[in-house]
Amino acid sequence: MKKATLILGALLTLFFISCEGPQGPPGYDGFDGVDGQDGINILGKVIDIEGDFTAQNGYSIFFEFPQSIEVFETDVVLVYLLWEQTTDGNGDPVDIWRLMPQTRILNQGLLQYNYDYTFFDVSLFLEADFDLATLPTGDTDNQIFRIAVLPAEFGIGSKLDKSNINSVMQALGVQENEVQKIKLD
Repeated sequence: MKKATLILGALLTLFFISCEGPQGPPGYDGFDGVDGQDGINILGKVIDIEGDFTAQNGYSIFFEFPQSIEVFETDVVLVYLLWEQTTDGNGDPVDIWRLMPQTRILNQGLLQYNYDYTFFDVSLFLEADFDLATLPTGDTDNQIFRIAVLPAEFGIGSKLDKSNINSVMQALGVQENEVQKIKLD
């Protein structure tokens, strides 16, 4: 009998503890804090530049990042060369981009489109085992490059397919119409 009373008492206690009473009055809202400074946008950027490789510029194109684009020492900068254009089923143009460096085998020898970068600038240049002055204008004039600045967390140890510009842009959340286009003189 003692056990039954003990069990009944424990159940009644649990029942009363678990019941809710009427809702109490609402509390007062706290005071808003002081607004902080806006943070820096650490999302990546994508820019198209167009320029010419000439004897006067040493067959190199120099691009300094504008102040609107902040590049950190740990960021990764990828450069893609507009290799060619094709059309889709609707007849709309489709760009074909290749991650640099890119090597072409020509009658004169090997030609390589290459680049290096700092967090201030990108330098694009031609390297060849022949005289670059013999190149036709199709290989030197009006060359278009897409520069993608990836924050370090995207660039290092990531499974991101860096050879595919569409994958890079999707990971950065950049749409084609958001790509800044710059023509260099």
